This record gives sequence, C-alpha cells and structure tokens, in this order.
Amino acid sequence: MYNQSANGYSGGGGGGGPGYTENPQHNEQGEHLDEDDFGRTEEEFYEDMQRELADDAPWKRIQQNTFTRWANEHLKLVNRHIDDLQSELSDGLNLIALIEVLSQKKVPRHNKRPNFRSQKLENVSVVLDFLENTERIRLVNIDASHIVDGKLKLILGLIWTLILHYSISLPMWEFDKADTPGLAKDTTPKQKLMHWIQEKLPPELPITNFTSDWNDGRAIGALVDACAPGLYPDWSDRDPQNALENTKEAMDLAEHWLGIPQLIQPHEMLNPKVDEQSMMTYLSQYPKANLKPGAPIRPKTNSARVRCYGKGIEPNGNHVDTPAKFHVETFAAGKGNVDVIVINPKGQREKCDVDICNDKNQTYDCTYYPTMEGQYKVIVKFAGQEVPKSPFSPYIDGKAGDASRCKAHGPGLEANTVIVDKPTWFEIDATDAGNGLAEVVLVDSHGRQDVVPVAVKQTSPGKFRCEYVPRESGLHSVNIFFAGRPITNSPYGVNVASSSISSYDDIRDRFTPSEEDNYSSIELERSKSTTSVDTISHVRFQNASDAKKCRAYGRGIQPKGIRTGDVAEFRVFTKDAGEGVMKALVAGPEGLEIPCRITKDNSTTYTCGYVPTRIGPHTVNITYGGAHIPKSPFPVDVTPFKDSRIRAFGPGLEGGVIGFPADFVVETNGETGSLGFSIEGPSQARIECNDNGDGSANVRYWPTIHGEYAVHILCNDEDIPHSPFMAWIEEPGNFDSDKVKAYGLGLEPSGQIIDKPTEFTIDTHNAGEGQLRVQAIDQDYQPVDVHVKNNGNGTYTCRYTPRNANRHCILIDYAGVAIPHSPFRVWPTEPSNPSKVRVYGPGVERGVKMNAPTHFTVDCKEAGPVISSSFSSTNLNHRFRSLDSLDVDKCDNDIIPYKIDIQALDDEQQHCSFAAQHDDKNNALHVTYRPKARVTLVNVAVIW
Repeated sequence: MYNQSANGYSGGGGGGGPGYTENPQHNEQGEHLDEDDFGRTEEEFYEDMQRELADDAPWKRIQQNTFTRWANEHLKLVNRHIDDLQSELSDGLNLIALIEVLSQKKVPRHNKRPNFRSQKLENVSVVLDFLENTERIRLVNIDASHIVDGKLKLILGLIWTLILHYSISLPMWEFDKADTPGLAKDTTPKQKLMHWIQEKLPPELPITNFTSDWNDGRAIGALVDACAPGLYPDWSDRDPQNALENTKEAMDLAEHWLGIPQLIQPHEMLNPKVDEQSMMTYLSQYPKANLKPGAPIRPKTNSARVRCYGKGIEPNGNHVDTPAKFHVETFAAGKGNVDVIVINPKGQREKCDVDICNDKNQTYDCTYYPTMEGQYKVIVKFAGQEVPKSPFSPYIDGKAGDASRCKAHGPGLEANTVIVDKPTWFEIDATDAGNGLAEVVLVDSHGRQDVVPVAVKQTSPGKFRCEYVPRESGLHSVNIFFAGRPITNSPYGVNVASSSISSYDDIRDRFTPSEEDNYSSIELERSKSTTSVDTISHVRFQNASDAKKCRAYGRGIQPKGIRTGDVAEFRVFTKDAGEGVMKALVAGPEGLEIPCRITKDNSTTYTCGYVPTRIGPHTVNITYGGAHIPKSPFPVDVTPFKDSRIRAFGPGLEGGVIGFPADFVVETNGETGSLGFSIEGPSQARIECNDNGDGSANVRYWPTIHGEYAVHILCNDEDIPHSPFMAWIEEPGNFDSDKVKAYGLGLEPSGQIIDKPTEFTIDTHNAGEGQLRVQAIDQDYQPVDVHVKNNGNGTYTCRYTPRNANRHCILIDYAGVAIPHSPFRVWPTEPSNPSKVRVYGPGVERGVKMNAPTHFTVDCKEAGPVISSSFSSTNLNHRFRSLDSLDVDKCDNDIIPYKIDIQALDDEQQHCSFAAQHDDKNNALHVTYRPKARVTLVNVAVIW
C-alpha cells in the first residue's frame, strides 16, 4: 500500500473543484466549513455539492480530458495512444511506457503480456515502486489495485502527481534563484508558475488565479504575445463578447508556432467550472516554448498611439503663403502609412507634402502652404484610421512678413570664430519685416540637423537672440527662416574650429575668458620651428569649473509626462564642480525660449522651474561655466493638459531603500481605462500590482541601485497628472521596517467618531535606526493633522481627529519604507447617542393586566448609527439580535444587541416569556408579553 491522499493528489497546486484538499470551503467529505456567501439554504447547498462531486461534474470531465491529452503527448513518442485513462492503464503497460518517456529511464523487468489480474497487479506495483524508490516521488494512499480496478479519482491523482513532478517542478525557471525578490525558498511549483505568468503579462492585466481570470480570452492572448512578441499583438483590441473565437485563435497560434499542444480546449478554458490542475498543466508548457522560423510576426497597429505636434496644426500662428509645418510620430503605433488631408475654408482640398524622416521615432514631416485666410481643417490618418485629436483646426491669418527684410549678425555666424564646445550667439533683426517668427536649423559637418540645438529667444518686438554650442569641428550650415522663408544671405557657412590654433596672438584673442567660460586663464608655450617662425606647442587651461561634475534631477527634465500648464521643476547640483555660472535655458517648439525660474538654494544647489504653454518637443539646456552638464540638452516632450480623477499616493512615489519594496497606492475614483506602470532609473525594477477590487490598487517595486527613479503611472498609455513621480532611492541602512508594529483604534477599519480625537501606537524598538513619518489624508486627498508623541522607549503615540465621515488613509513609513499593512484605511462615522433610544407602549405603562397580552416598542431611530466598517456612513438601518444568541465581541457591525428581562416582583424567580418582532427597516423592536403577576418589572438594555 502506497500513501496517497484519498483524492489522489500528492501535493502542489490547488483543487479545481470540490474534493480537492486546497478548496477552503469543503472538507474531504464535502461538508460545508465556511459560511455560504451565496444566500443558499443548507438543502440547496448540499444539492449543489452533490452535482459538483458527481462523476460528470464539469471540472472532472475537463480534468480527465486534459490529463489524457497530456499523457498522449508523451506516449506518441513511443507510438502509443490511449482514449480512456480509467481502463487503459489497468494492465500497467501504458503506464510503464509513460514513465519511461518522462524519466528517460528503463522500468525494471515486468510482464509484457499480462492477461491475468495478478500479472496486471505486478506490473502496476513495479511502476509505483519505481516512482517512489528510483524517482523519489512521494505517493500516498494508493496501491496497484486502485489502478487495475479503474478507480478514476485515484488515477487522476496519480497523473497529476506525474504532471506536477515532470512538467511543473523539474523545469528550470528563468527566475528560479535563491535571491529572487518576492519568492521564498519554499515556494511551491504553483506559486512559481503563477509568478512567471505575472512577470510575463502587462501590469494592466493582473492575474491571480488559474481559473476565472482566464475565462474571457484576454489573458491567454496576452501570454501568447508575451512569449512571442508580435504573434498576437492585437489581443487587447479584441471584442470580449467573442471570447471563444479569441481564445481559439490565440491557442491555435501557440500550437502552430510555439509548439504548445492544446491539452485543454478553448471552450473548456472559458468554462466557469474550469479545472485548476488542467489549466496549470496547459500553461506549464509556455515557459519552455520557442518560436518556430517563419512565424507571422506582425507589429501591433494602433492609431491611438500616434502623436501630432507642430505649428501647422496649432490654433494660431500660421499665415497665408507661409509653410505650415507639423510632425507626426508613429514609433509606438506599429506599421502603417500616414495620410494628411488639408481642407481650406471653402471646403477645397489643398496639397500637403509628407516626408518620412527615418529617425528612431518614425517621424513624418508634413508641410502645407495655406492659400487663403480663415479656418482650415487638417485630417491626419494612420493605417486608415484617424489619429487622436484629428481633425485639427488651425486658423490661418493674413499674409506673413517679408523674410528678405530681415538681417542677422553676431559671432555665431562668422566664418572662422566659432570653436568646438564654446557657446556662441547671433541676433536676428526683423523689425521691418512684418508678422512672423524666426526659426533656425543648424546642419553639422555630417549633414545632421538634430545634433546641435539652437535656442531662439525673442528679446523685443521683431528681434531675436539665438544661441548654440557646436560639438564637432568642420563646416556647419546655419539656416535662418522668417515666416517660413529663408532670410537674405541664409544659409551661413560657419567653419567650427578645434582648440588647436597655431597663431599666438589669435589664440590670445579667442580664449580671453568671460564669466561664462569654464576656465579662468590659459598658459601658452611658444616654440621655434626650423623656419624661425613662432608656433604654439602647448595650450594649458587653468580650469575654474568642471561642468562634467554637475548633476541635474527632477520631473522637469524627464522625456515624458510634462503637460501644458504644469510647473516643471528640476534641481541642479554643482558640488565639486568649482566656480562657475549656472544657466538653464528652456526652448519650446520652433525654438522660442520659455521663461525659466532659477533659485539658488545654497552655494551648490539650484532649483529651477518653467511652465510650458505649447505642446511639442522642448529642450532644456543646462550649462555651468559655459559648458553643458552631462546629458544636457534634455529633450522634454510636452503633451496637452488633461484632467483626471485618478490619484496616487504613498512613500514609494517619493523615495525608498535598496532591498525593500517601494509602495504606493493608485485610486481610480470611478475613471475607466487601462492602468499601467513603468519605472525608469539607474536599474530595472520589478513591479507588483495588487487590485483591491474597489477601484484602487496597491503597487510596489524593487529598485536595486541607488539614485533617482521616475515612476510613471499611465492610463491608456498616457501619464496621469503629476506623473512621473520622482523617487530617490537610498542605500540600505541599519533598520528593518518590517519589524515596526502599529496598533490601536485609530487604525481599525471602524470605530472612529467625527470630530473626536482617536489614537494609535507605533512600536519601533526592534526596527533599528530610522526616521518615522506618519501622514493622514481624507477621501478628498486633503491632509489631516497627526500629532506624534515620542514616548522615549521606542514607541510613539499618534493622535488625529477625523473631520468627515469619508474614508481616511493613514500612511506610516520608517526610514522611507512603508511598514506592514500601511496604508491603513479607516471609515469614521457620525457620533451615536444611545440616550435618544425610546421605549414606549402599553406594556411599560400603568394599567397592565395580569394574563392579558400587552406590548411595547424599543425605538432607536433617532439614536444615530451603530459604528460600522461599511463604506457608506449614511446607512442607518441595523438588525436587532438578542444578547442571549450572540457574542457581542464577534457580532457583525450592523447588529444592535439587546437584552430584555420581564420579572414578576412578587416572585423574584419568576420571569415572563416574551416575543420580539424585529423592524430593521425602522430601527425598532416590537415586544409582546403576558404578565403573570400584578406588579411586573420590565428591564430593557440596548448595547450600542
């Protein structure tokens, strides 16, 4: 006799239906253990149980089919096939063949032609002994007779044991390392498989089980595309109403191109009673899947991800006969063609030139030439679909200014005075040219237009100052346009020189330091050549500053997330960079300068901020001592203002510590859309998202290197307001926030009273050294004052006063890391007033007659609510229950316990019986009794 559990399962994984040991609602006999959440009577419950335990229960049929297909996938290697697990394993031969394929070992000598029961029993016994003693697979409560006699439940249990051992436990997972965050050393195969799937799938598709989460066809489509990007790219666009069709298409692709056989059928996967073990068996094939050559990989086409920007589609600023330019970025939208239709005020179509740039953003440059004044319509399509915000409605003003009347001058346009890495400038005078804006395009010696940005600042009406810093030597072309036309003498040829100049006097003139230069003086060493002509053999700079040692951090220099109207801030640190002048210049679309506030916090720290007003690409140029700091200029893509009800809060949005999760909360507040998260910083950070089921999610990420991280919170692939959040991750210290304990009424889900102080205690004495921070916010995300008192023994007493009956969140972090269970959600209520409970009726008045029925009423309507953990504080209806029938400490929050004692005074031992009718709708209790004595005492107690 081998030990195998009565349900035939040796461990690992969860049950797919009743009868499985991991099902929390039933024991092995099918007896109900927990309270029924579905409102069923006891009789109805047992009827449902009998259906679930029947031989033809849906989950059992699915499991038998799946396990049979799994066995045949292995048996086909030895030219065997079975149709019925229950009968075709009885002689042991098919079972031996299956074990030999799985183990890659030979099973000991056995009878190859078993005709008698004894021979079959011997074969099966050989197999079971081989599994337990050679393969070290633990079997419980099973022997050879169970297999020979066709005990289906135990046979399924044995097959599950083989699946668990050979298909799920043995494979080496890509994350199967001892130090993998989120996985303990004793992680079960089921947990490992779930972890692998969660890592593969996008955050907006949270998967927490192997049953109901797979019923709509989206999860399997996403998994197929995650294993082979581009194999099923449009899974998220499929109609959920066509779940069967979508599931079949995804599984067919997986079978044909990933080599994953359909051990479970699409209609079985969508069955609400789908078996968990069957799903695990099928899904366990994906970690080992490899894409076959010739697979139909196709990028996902999504016109919603196309972005348009530029002056040509803005409401104002365009002129008749002047090129109206705009750009279309398609890098995130997949493959497709860009079509532009321009309609003038008369409804006529005008020509628009569309040229692809072949850059990393797959940008198309679009130019049209308006022929008349008035309202235009610009329609932009990608792959036949209109892009977001199309059609655009630019208004075309009258004829623009005359570029031929513009003049330009300055050292930045001189042929031989510009030097590599040294800032230079020039001015454009358009005071007599009429309406228009100045634009500058600088082409370097390699013909590139996007390498050297030019900042154009309008200093006064009709005058512009332009600044740039060349990066390489050679001939550059400075192209100057006004109102879309080149000015006189444009382009200007500028020969950018390196620092190697042989003329002593010339180099003296060129290197005369100014306050913007990153050197304070130079030393020149002359040498005599064979021709007795002075040359410069060495140039030594005496550096006053080193811009390479400067650093800049903050949301204002992030590539994505800034919207029009945002206060985009960043900080510049110049420690160890020497003496120099820090400058920050922000250039918007068309090169126009945007005002940038610079505040010097101390000798080495500057806080800067700007407010963009136009959408499109911006550039933040940060220089120190005249030289750009590392990564400058910073490209910033500004998108339109967007209002959103989604809010995020928590310590993980501000900082964290290496080795600890950084936690935060996202609340949608009823807004719909696909949530997503990305973390950008010095290291990749694993992200976990737990859907709370109430429109909120708890999110955590694990950074592994210290530094600044940008936490992007996305809705439909767009940053929500204030995203990205900038978090600074510190090196680990001598603390453990997991050892901080917090307790008390102030942290309980209910029990707090409006306008009444409530307290809780925080115990940090075992947590090491760290800074404690306690915050509270109400449902409107307004701060609630929390008074924290240090008790001097490692504990703190905290007190706050809720001001309204909405949900409050208490956030506690220690050394920048959230403590266990933070944030704490509490729901304060209006104060109750038991003194307003009224007891009235003939049964409590004079004139009660012996042996005659009488009654009275207990009315709690005006006494206010019972303290409840319900989300709504306006529900004042509660249930009366006799104190004799319940435990006050364990009763539900909406129950009002009561105690009624009716006693005859002539005989203290004699108590009258009574009947109580509950009127829960009106918060009242009606009591009827028959007095047995002339004088009777009625005691009524209501426990609030």
